[in-house]
Amino acid sequence: MEQQNSLLKDVVIRFSGDSGDGMQLTGTLFSETSALAGNAISTFPDYPAEIRAPQGTVAGVSGFQVHFGSAGITNPGDKCDVLVAMNPAALKANVAFLKQDATIIIDGDSITADNIAKASFATDNPLAELELLDRNIIIARITTMTKEALSDSALDNKAKVKCKNMFALGICLYITDRTTAHAHDYINAKFGRKNPAVAEANNLVIEAGYNYAANNHLSHNAYAVEPAGLPKGKYRTINGNVATAWGFIAASEKSSRPLFCGSYPITPATVILEELAKHKSLGVKTVQAEDEIAGICTAVGAAYAGNFAVTTTSGPGLSLKSEALGLAVMAELPLVVVDVQRGGPSTGLPTKTEQSDLLQALYGRNGECPVPVIAASTPSDCFKYAFEASKIAMEHMTPVVLLTDGFIANSSEAWAIPKMADMPAINPPIAESSEQTFMPYRRDSRHVRSWAFPGVKGLEHRIGGLEKHFATGNISYEPANHALMVATRAAKVAAIVEDIPLQSIMGQATGELLVVGWGGTRGHIESAVSQMQTMGFAVSHCHLNYLNPLPKNVEQIFAGFKRILVCELNEGQAASYLQGLFPQFVFERFNKVEGQPFTVAELLNAFNEKLS
Repeated sequence: MEQQNSLLKDVVIRFSGDSGDGMQLTGTLFSETSALAGNAISTFPDYPAEIRAPQGTVAGVSGFQVHFGSAGITNPGDKCDVLVAMNPAALKANVAFLKQDATIIIDGDSITADNIAKASFATDNPLAELELLDRNIIIARITTMTKEALSDSALDNKAKVKCKNMFALGICLYITDRTTAHAHDYINAKFGRKNPAVAEANNLVIEAGYNYAANNHLSHNAYAVEPAGLPKGKYRTINGNVATAWGFIAASEKSSRPLFCGSYPITPATVILEELAKHKSLGVKTVQAEDEIAGICTAVGAAYAGNFAVTTTSGPGLSLKSEALGLAVMAELPLVVVDVQRGGPSTGLPTKTEQSDLLQALYGRNGECPVPVIAASTPSDCFKYAFEASKIAMEHMTPVVLLTDGFIANSSEAWAIPKMADMPAINPPIAESSEQTFMPYRRDSRHVRSWAFPGVKGLEHRIGGLEKHFATGNISYEPANHALMVATRAAKVAAIVEDIPLQSIMGQATGELLVVGWGGTRGHIESAVSQMQTMGFAVSHCHLNYLNPLPKNVEQIFAGFKRILVCELNEGQAASYLQGLFPQFVFERFNKVEGQPFTVAELLNAFNEKLS
C-alpha cells in the first residue's frame, strides 16, 4: 500500500445508512480497530427510536461517529472528515456534519429514482442539490461489488446484500492505514461456529472493500493517525452502560455484599441489566420485573435482606420509582438508582440524549426526602461513579441516584482497566448479633444507622414506610420525633460531604469566565475551554460530579470569577439549583434541548459572546 505523506493529529469518520444497514456494527468494529492501533477514541452512536423506520427515508437513518487521534480526544467531534453514506437519505441527514474538505463515500447503487424520492430530494442529483460537488466524492457501487465478491457463496441475494456494510468498512480501514485483522477476528468469533457461511461471506467482503480502495489508488485520501501516548496499562473500549455495570460488580466485591439488580427494560438503560445478567459466576443476581415499580421494590427487599441492591431506568421510570425510593429513604436502606437520562417528557426522544432529570433526582419525591445525587461525565468514568455511588449507599445507609445520559451510555472510549487491589475498600456498618436490646436507628457520628440482616438472633426490628421512633424503630406519630427524624435524615446526607473529594477546576483559580458543567457534557466543554485558554482567554472549567451534596469548596471556586456560565442540555436546571444555594452569585445560562450533545463550535461561540 502506498503511504501518505504525513500523519494527522485526529480524524472523524461518520458511518450512516438505513437502520438495517449495520452502521452501528461497522462503526464499532472500526473504533475497536483504532483503539487496538493505539489511538485515543470517542464514539457517538445516533439512531432513530423506531425499530425499523421506512427504508430510504431520512427518519430511518442510523449513524455512528468515531473520533480517533494521537492525543486529547474528549468528544466524538463536531464534523466529520469522512462520511460513509449508504443511500441518499444518509447523505441528506448528515450534510450539516461535513467539514468543508470532507471525503464522501456513497453507494452508487443506492442513487436511484426511488431512493431519491424517498429522501425528498427535488432533483435527480442529490450531491449537486446539497452543494457537495466541491467535496472529495467517491461513488462506489458497493452493493454490486458486494454481490460480485460473493458470486460463489451459497447465501441468497438478500443475505449477500446485508454484507455491504463490511465493504464500506474495508474501504475505511484502507484509507486510515488500518489492518483488517480485528474485523476478521470479530466476525469469526460471532458467526464462525454457528453460521460459517455468513462468517466467510463477511470476511470476503471486508477484503473486497479493502482491495477496491487499493486498486483505485484511494490512499491519496489517507486519514492515518499516529498512536496516542497513553500511559502503560491494559486497555479496552467500553461504553457507559457496560462501565456502570462493571462498577457495581467491583463494588460488590469490595464490600463483600452480593449484588442484586431488579429492573425493567427501558431505553437507553437496558444494557446495564443485560450486562449484569451475564455475570452469574460473580454472584450477580438479576430480576427482569414486570414494571418499573416492581423493579425497585424487589431491589428494596434485596437491600433489606443484606444484598447490595441496584435498579436501573431512564426518566419516565424514575418517575414511577419515586414512591419506593421514598420508602428506601425512610427505611434507610442502601440502594443505587441509575437514571440514564433521555429526551422527554413522556416517551419523548428515547434514543436521544438530554440532562433534564436533575431536578427530579434532587426533589422528585413526596415529603422531605433527601438523597445523594452523583453524575458520571464520560463513558469510562461511569465505572468510577457507579463504584462511588455504591460506596456512599452502603457506608451511609442511604439510596443514591446515579445520573448518566444517553450520550455517554452508548458512546465508547478507551478505558484503562483498574486493578481491584488498588480500589478502596467499602465498609458497610453491618450490625453484629446482640444479646442486648437492639436499637436499629441508633446512629454513629455521621448519623448512619447499622445494617441489620433478617434472621440474625437479637437483631429483630420493625421496618417500613411509616415514621419511626428515632432509636427503637417503632411507629411514632409524635410531632417532635418526626421533626427530629426529618432533620436527622437530611443531616446524614449532608455529612457525606466529608467523604467526597474537593472540587477541581481546569485552568486558573480566578479569571473572567468560569464555565460550569455537569454529567455527560464534560468532553465538549473541556475541549472548548482548552481552545479558549490556548487563545489567551481567562476561562476556566468547573465540572460537577457530586451534585448533592456539593463539594465543600464549590462556593470558594465560584467567588474567584467575574462571570459564571452554566452549560447544560436542558432549560437551566443546574443553574436554578445553584442559584438557590448561592444567591450571592449570578449564574448565566447556555442551554440546548435538541436531543443532541453540545458541539465544540457552539460552545466557543457562547464563550466568546460572554467575553465580548
